[in-house]
Amino acid sequence: MRRFARDQRGVTIVEFALVAPVMLLLLMGLFDLCYRAYAQSILTGAVQAAGRRGTLEGNSSTTATAALDEAVIRQMRAVANNLTWSSSRKFYRSYSNISAEPFDDANHNNQYDPGECYSDINNNNRWDTDPGNSGQGGANDITVYTMTVTYPRLFPLTGFMGLPTTQEISASTRLKNQPYGSQAADAPETRCG
Repeated sequence: MRRFARDQRGVTIVEFALVAPVMLLLLMGLFDLCYRAYAQSILTGAVQAAGRRGTLEGNSSTTATAALDEAVIRQMRAVANNLTWSSSRKFYRSYSNISAEPFDDANHNNQYDPGECYSDINNNNRWDTDPGNSGQGGANDITVYTMTVTYPRLFPLTGFMGLPTTQEISASTRLKNQPYGSQAADAPETRCG
């Protein structure tokens, strides 16, 4: 029995069998994190380039914006082939309008309540937390372009750990359209109730 207790042969294999699963999980997590960072940097660069091209005259049509979206997706498919995506464009008359419409907080509770007066920036007859209008906008408008991409994780084992099998990343840019014409004039109206 003493001879068996002192025998060290095979100890390395047993130790490796105990350490290997933890080490592999850590490596897969690190690779997945690095892959996400790489995909995010590709998406951010592609969205910024498409946003800059979108600010030029003639790129506000649906076919032009669809072509810009496709250019972004083409770059992302090189990184993650089986992806789904969605994009949105909203335009504002100035950078200061990219926040909730200002309102007269009569009861001082820091939130809009029905009946309080507000500046209707987008003239839709209701108070909005985001007064942007859909689309690329026109001359001198501020466009917020956002692209969201969902793709499968690099390692499918994340499902066993309770993590989702897909990753979702998003990139956004705010740019002012070039002054190729006169900006449409929408004067905000003050509305109450």
